[in-house]
Amino acid sequence: MKICIFGAGYVGLVAAACFAESGNSVITVDIDESRIEGLKQGIIPIYEPGLKEMVLRNQAEGRLVFTTDAVSAVQSSLISFIAVGTPPGEDGSADLKYVLGVAREIGRSMAGFKIIVDKSTVPVGTADKVRAAIQEELNARDVHLEFDVVSNPEFLKEGAAIDDFMKPDRVVIGTDNVRTAEIMKELYDPFMRKQNRMIIMDIRSAEMTKYAANAMLATRISFMNQIAGLCERMGADVMAVREGIGSDTRIGYDFLFPGPGYGGSCFPKDVKALIKTAEESNYDFLLLKAVEDANERQKEVLAGKLIRELGSPDEEQPLTGRIIACWGLSFKPRTDDMREAPSITIIERLLAAGATVRVHDPEAIKEARKVFGDRVEYSNNQYDILANADALAIITDWSEYRNPDFDRIKAALKLALIVDGRNLYKPDRLISAGFRYIPLGRTSSGTHGEVK
Repeated sequence: MKICIFGAGYVGLVAAACFAESGNSVITVDIDESRIEGLKQGIIPIYEPGLKEMVLRNQAEGRLVFTTDAVSAVQSSLISFIAVGTPPGEDGSADLKYVLGVAREIGRSMAGFKIIVDKSTVPVGTADKVRAAIQEELNARDVHLEFDVVSNPEFLKEGAAIDDFMKPDRVVIGTDNVRTAEIMKELYDPFMRKQNRMIIMDIRSAEMTKYAANAMLATRISFMNQIAGLCERMGADVMAVREGIGSDTRIGYDFLFPGPGYGGSCFPKDVKALIKTAEESNYDFLLLKAVEDANERQKEVLAGKLIRELGSPDEEQPLTGRIIACWGLSFKPRTDDMREAPSITIIERLLAAGATVRVHDPEAIKEARKVFGDRVEYSNNQYDILANADALAIITDWSEYRNPDFDRIKAALKLALIVDGRNLYKPDRLISAGFRYIPLGRTSSGTHGEVK
């Protein structure tokens, strides 16, 4: 099948590579000429395990091409995917200017029947706006062409996007056209070999499904973070509580790990957008407002623990003279994405408190430089930043942080203090090794007291 995909960002590039991998001819369109030229030369602008190899392989075999020529891409393809960004506006609503801009471009370019697929995360009702924008362009050209608009939201997890696309939990198709539904089934059939997980529904329900899914996951994260805060005050162990409630098949274990708060390109933006959508419908989404508020507070927790442990009486800059080493910058492991990352809030708070901050991340150092500039110290070695530091803060749960050399850590730190925002380690093990260990929502003998 011949496909074009507008947007060579995260969603568009993954979709393009995976569709090409299944044998389709895919043209990826982007207005960023430097990005397109880089992709033609094999330069992948994002880090996602397995993506570079897949792009290069399909490019070499002629199934995947990159261009800025929208007209030829649309005219040579049956299906045009819109996978451009929908950044939040000042009021939290999704900004559809890029989506509708692509729709108008398609309307100016198409010369026959086309299926236009919304792959971007968009509010309910966007398909109607896309359809209207395309029709306006056709009217301006005084041509009569048949087309259909489909909602096909993505459910990719950064760091596991290739597996998610190739072996999806589900594929949601929003369309009221039986013929279009059959074409979309044919397109996705290679990904349904083991089990048919395709769900066909009306367009507005498909648009809502994406927001509802991310809102539910964000809610679970904020709920568990709130439980962790209460566990600390009640002397309970949040990891034991997680096991106790996760074993209930109605609840399950996923997205029940306490941490420094959710981030990334999806959850914060989509929660805000759904709240705004509700407001525009005169509906007060109280639960999601609480989820968002809890998440913003959670981002302050790690820095607050460090200030309480190491702070001086100086109310404005209590960490003056202190050195804090931070492991992890990306909002989650296996990505270099720092959009809305909790690390930004944590490190900014530490810097404002007067601390010297050193950072390490396996993939996100380049992105971190865009955020912090020369205000923090960077290293490609996770142990180098520990020398004579007062504390180690664990922010992102990369696998290389899970079983480190604790003897080396203790020898390097000025104070054997670890503040663990991901609960990676067993408290009793670290306490017996002589560490002052501060996790989230956990208590045990030796976890209270003053650092000297």
